[in-house]
Amino acid sequence: MAGRINDDDVKAVRDAVPIDAVVSEYLQLRNAGGGNLKGLCPFHDEKSPSFQVSPSKGLYHCFGCQAGGDTLDFVMKIDHLSFSEAVERLAGLAGITLRYEEGGYTAGTSGRGDRIRLVEAHKAAALFYVDQLGSPEAEIGRKFLAERGFDQAAAAHFSVGYSPAGWDHLTRFLRGKGFTDKELITSGLAQDSRSGKPIDRFRGRLMWPIRDISGEVVGFGARKLRDDDNGPKYLNTPETPIYKKSQVLYGIDLAKKEIAKTSRAVVVEGYTDVMACHMAGVTTAIATCGTAFGGDHIKILRRLLMDNATAEVIFTFDGDAAGQKAALRAFEDDQKFAAETSITIAPGGMDPCDLRLAQGDAAVSGLVEARTPLFEFALRHIVSRHNLENPAGRAAALDEAAPVVAHIKNIAIQHESAVQLAGMLGIRDEQFVVKRVSQLARWARERGTQPPQQQGRGRPSHEAASAPAPQPAGGPALNLRSPAHRTERELLKLALQRPALVSPAFDAYGMDEFTAPPYAAVRQAILDAGGASLGTEDYLARVRAAAPNDTVRALVTELAVEAIHAKTVDEIYAGVQLVQVRLRAVDRRVHEIQGTLSRLGPQAPPEQLAAVQEELWVLQQYDRRLRNRGAEGL
Repeated sequence: MAGRINDDDVKAVRDAVPIDAVVSEYLQLRNAGGGNLKGLCPFHDEKSPSFQVSPSKGLYHCFGCQAGGDTLDFVMKIDHLSFSEAVERLAGLAGITLRYEEGGYTAGTSGRGDRIRLVEAHKAAALFYVDQLGSPEAEIGRKFLAERGFDQAAAAHFSVGYSPAGWDHLTRFLRGKGFTDKELITSGLAQDSRSGKPIDRFRGRLMWPIRDISGEVVGFGARKLRDDDNGPKYLNTPETPIYKKSQVLYGIDLAKKEIAKTSRAVVVEGYTDVMACHMAGVTTAIATCGTAFGGDHIKILRRLLMDNATAEVIFTFDGDAAGQKAALRAFEDDQKFAAETSITIAPGGMDPCDLRLAQGDAAVSGLVEARTPLFEFALRHIVSRHNLENPAGRAAALDEAAPVVAHIKNIAIQHESAVQLAGMLGIRDEQFVVKRVSQLARWARERGTQPPQQQGRGRPSHEAASAPAPQPAGGPALNLRSPAHRTERELLKLALQRPALVSPAFDAYGMDEFTAPPYAAVRQAILDAGGASLGTEDYLARVRAAAPNDTVRALVTELAVEAIHAKTVDEIYAGVQLVQVRLRAVDRRVHEIQGTLSRLGPQAPPEQLAAVQEELWVLQQYDRRLRNRGAEGL
């Protein structure tokens, strides 16, 4: 084994890769004020952003689920990596060569995390396939691309490659790169043969690398090219430790920035459709990989769209029965989006790739613009199954369609759709349909079968006012309604975020001056890290490392990221917090001494009584000085 990674190298990795650059690979971040950024938490489902990133401190914290930490913690949690794997991942991004102690630096396989090894194998395989696309054998693959309107530049943009038709070309290539047979089998790049030796999983096929949202190759989609290939038309990587088909979207690495920028995503059905859309200027196109569009895909898009009021997801489906079925499946998940969802179907049952070939780039962009709201498509589908020539048919259609309209959260769209439904059914009394839909919606709300009425898609009315405040990481011991706890929290935030404003006075404060045990634990961690007066570059990292457990460490992160509640954060504000915490501590001690005097009574030994009275007098004088002079009296 290569041993543990050198501590200086770990620090260099932390400092070299900005946390906002890493986090923004997975979700859209916006200005949160105070130098912080905010977005939808990738670790739990939420409609309003409670996930904050502090670039200056290198920390993140979610005020909803309490997840938090530094850049390494984020990478470990979101990609399910070990500590060493996360360091190796970020070191690769920063171009830092790591040293391993207890044996020194080791290149190749020793000490490398399993996931990192699988990703590296896929990266090497992708380069191998791209190189093979230029071989004489791959002429059939180049012809396939050309017939669909993709030149060499398009193939290069999407890193399309070719897998040789032999049994073990890739396997032998990757062995030469130092990968073991076990790693190749685990990665899904190879499979066991009857002889017991690994052989290539993909042979004689056109290859599309499937990347995760961070841009790493985690799998492949392989297209059949020859008639003597008895496999399926498309063959994807099987489920592996790094590839879960329900959690990846083809093209997301190329489309994510434009999706976040335009608040629009276009979902198509295949790899060539994604290519066609991007070549036609629709650079927000993505596709699922051999599975239906589902809940995990929605979570990926929601983090990029950030549930913007103007956000939109547009589905393109073939006009055949399978496409209609897929559209209706998508509609079942419609209300999981805060974005508007629409559908567009190309004329003649063509997919975007066929449409681009037949009518050019403008037709593809025009297809996207000619979209129809998904719920309207679903209504038309329902209505089409009933005979509207007689009252019984119209009544049956209304019974089936009205609940669909009632489920629409936006009250204005719900009303408009009810009127539209009346027109579809040929019912002249529009208000009858509107009233029917309203009754169903109210009935559902009262029984909790759908969220309370919202002002916009996915947004509860007065959400901020009605939602319970997030539970601080410190747990039930914290009471943010307590003036003492609020002030102690502000002082600790200042000590972590702006230590120069409270130093050196803060370092003289005792643990007992913080009445909430979690806050006292944070104060102890600051002391154990050397105190706020040091305020070095790695100050926060040292405080987090000094925390006795994950609970205290999470609270340190939370306090380091949470906004300070002041328009102007300066020496005056810091002084007020210092004084308030000290005054309350003095007041508590005064009450304790007064209680002691009461218990001693006049019969107590004179010297004991005098000592207690003197302490009381000193404290009362100190209290008066603080109230008169503020921070100068500390």
